[in-house]
Amino acid sequence: MRDWWSNSPAIERAQVLKAALIGAGLSLAQFYTLLTGLGSRIAADDGDPVSQSWQVAWGGHALLHHPLAFWQANQFWPAKDSLAFSDALVGYAPFGLFGSGVDAALARYNLLFLFAFALAFFAVWLLACELGAPNWAAMVGGAAFAYSPWRLEQAGHLHVISSGGIALALFLLLRGYRRNDWRLIAGGWVAAAWQQSIGFTLGLQLDYLLLVLGLIGLIAWVKAGRPRPPAASIKATAVGVGFFLLSTWLLTRPYLRVLNVDNRTSYSLQSLYAFSPRLRSFLSPPEYGMLFSRTPQQLTSAVGRGYAEKVLYPGLIAALLAITGLWWKGIPRALRVGLGLTTVLFAVLSLGVHQTGVGHYLPYRFVFEYLPGWDGIRTPGRLHTLTTLALALLAAAGAARVGELIRQRKGSSFATAGVVVLGLLVLADGSGIPFPNPAIRKAPADVTSVATPLIQTPLAPS
Repeated sequence: MRDWWSNSPAIERAQVLKAALIGAGLSLAQFYTLLTGLGSRIAADDGDPVSQSWQVAWGGHALLHHPLAFWQANQFWPAKDSLAFSDALVGYAPFGLFGSGVDAALARYNLLFLFAFALAFFAVWLLACELGAPNWAAMVGGAAFAYSPWRLEQAGHLHVISSGGIALALFLLLRGYRRNDWRLIAGGWVAAAWQQSIGFTLGLQLDYLLLVLGLIGLIAWVKAGRPRPPAASIKATAVGVGFFLLSTWLLTRPYLRVLNVDNRTSYSLQSLYAFSPRLRSFLSPPEYGMLFSRTPQQLTSAVGRGYAEKVLYPGLIAALLAITGLWWKGIPRALRVGLGLTTVLFAVLSLGVHQTGVGHYLPYRFVFEYLPGWDGIRTPGRLHTLTTLALALLAAAGAARVGELIRQRKGSSFATAGVVVLGLLVLADGSGIPFPNPAIRKAPADVTSVATPLIQTPLAPS
């Protein structure tokens, strides 16, 4: 393990550029139906994506016109801090500075949607390379994460699919500490802060992940005899952690104010039951899939109502590769075991809590009741983000193992071709081509012609 730590692999600029272009190309290919209607259609569905396109637009408007009242959005007036009623996508607010109007809001959202998938692929490729996976095998890992079938079912939640910052932060921090590069260390903490600014659905997961990894690193440092790191690394860590904590504090303030005003401190345990997946959720493909798919009726029958939060199918090809990766010796055994245990742990936590039976005592109940912050999360299935991340890294190792076996028998050219085929199979398993992109109706003239300011109030059912 010490030898592995002291030998951070070289990653050439040409490889980085190629991986970035492939990531962008895959995103465009997977969701090509968006390209002809960036300003008139929206990715996935016309529910949450529409409101999230407004969130990004509001973020840009607030930054430009009243940054000190950023959270006082023009919704649910006269409620205070109304932008904090859900994950606010603050990290995407600067994109809202470009363009104005409905068409621009839709185009902006769709471009961010494409960016989220491209970044997820690219960041996991970087992390897999840093762990020791060869170039093409690392791309298989990137595909296994970015295009996990589970993410297809979550595609209507930009704050959930925007998980590339987790892998990017881990890559920068790992490479920075291995190389004692203060710039990478600082960049890693900035990336972590940016990821958290997207929303606490993933931000809270990242917080605890960094805490656990930090404790593991501290134990390893003590066992190694407490070697003194370079002063630049210490300063970068202090500044980076300080920036991360400050940004976390600033982001949590409006959410805490909302909770205090509403006299509500958390969700109840009962509120989790409706959103907790079942064991069969791991075997239930999403509604849209190229290799495997199910109808809404089949999904409702298999995992219950609200199936979008209960589908946990990680992809058959990726899972088989991950199992194979447990035996690839290009990554230290301790890391492989750690990734395997992480996959299992978060898979179990993703099951949440159930009202009756053994499911009532699943580990997530302890997390929900005793760990700070988790009583504000009612969708345990979204922890599958970390399940699929660990699984994707193992899948990269599995692809490397398969490539080695082919190389021993057929040579390097066949090995590269074999790994590319594996990547294509992973992509096919997680592809929703053609992915839905419903058209958004324009506001009627009797609304757009009214002089502002305009207050729209809901009508009570008659």
